[in-house]
Amino acid sequence: MAKVLVLGGGTAGCAASHFLTDLGHQVTLIERSKVLGGSCRTYYWGGHPYTLGPRHFLTKQEKVWNYFDTHCPMTRYEGHEFFTYVERDQAFYHFPIHRDEVDEMPDADKIRAELGACKGPEQANNLEEYWLESVGPTLYDKFIRQYSKKMWQIESNSEITDFGFTPKGVALKTGPVKAAWSEAMSGFPTAANGYDDYFDLAVEGTDVHFGTTAEEFDIPNRRVMIDGEWTEWDIIVSTLSPEILFDSCYGELRWMGRDFFKLVLPVKEALPEHVFFLYYANDEPFTRIVEYKKFYKYDSPTTLLGIEIPSFRNKLYPFPMKKDQDLAQKYLDLLPENVYSIGRMGSYRYLDMGNIIEQCFDLAEKVGKA
Repeated sequence: MAKVLVLGGGTAGCAASHFLTDLGHQVTLIERSKVLGGSCRTYYWGGHPYTLGPRHFLTKQEKVWNYFDTHCPMTRYEGHEFFTYVERDQAFYHFPIHRDEVDEMPDADKIRAELGACKGPEQANNLEEYWLESVGPTLYDKFIRQYSKKMWQIESNSEITDFGFTPKGVALKTGPVKAAWSEAMSGFPTAANGYDDYFDLAVEGTDVHFGTTAEEFDIPNRRVMIDGEWTEWDIIVSTLSPEILFDSCYGELRWMGRDFFKLVLPVKEALPEHVFFLYYANDEPFTRIVEYKKFYKYDSPTTLLGIEIPSFRNKLYPFPMKKDQDLAQKYLDLLPENVYSIGRMGSYRYLDMGNIIEQCFDLAEKVGKA
């Protein structure tokens, strides 16, 4: 039986605890707040349940879906749609961009000509090149240019060099399906409190300490100071930003966050049936609006919208630039045997919840049974 320390009680920390206790290891988890689940925990405003941003569960792997559905019964979503508002056209269009809707645009002829001239994104070195060679300058201007610049608070999208997640799997969709995710399984917990029951279940058998942080780290020797005392661990699983483990010896990693504003409206539903949230690709300060009852199926004569504005006040999105990814890798390369860094923050990668469960399957395989 290995003595395991898990740093952080978000989705990654809870899932890691679940996998490792099931293998028979002795797991201790420390969490600086008073609750588990981080931004995926359910909160309430005006009676409405919500999370900090849309937290749908997404995966292409059956074993990942089945694991989560077993421990946190899920509602599967078919036809989940995203819309982007394009002010210059005064219109909403599907995202990913759909070929059929090009014909509805006022500059359709110009766009079709540009699409015919695209060489393909295979040699793209950055996000701007990817989109210009995928859809041409007009669609790029409508959907991507301003959105990505305000998303990351940057001057040019040519700065973005890690951009595989951006097109939602495809730059220009064709065919009858306009749903955002047509190849992956997408869903949300059936329970009225979302993921909360899973977080509690996942840490059964784990020694959980709330309101607790690690004060110092000696990672090469797997030692951590907690409450003024050094303790050595057989295994450490961190969900913290990697530089924290090494006293930011190479410098701090950059993160983009969000300010979340809640707005209750006196209508039963604000968005069309299959539309869960909207993107805004213009000069408005916000990037996205979420209607939470679409996820929770909450029955109320009013509805809750969440408005998201880019902010540096919290850490939610790792920067997709080569220099930032390279810096994160320098820290990850320092990890010794039996120290793991997982989750969106620990990996410094744009991971969904399904990706995190995949990591925990891998973690369990590496650690093995007690």
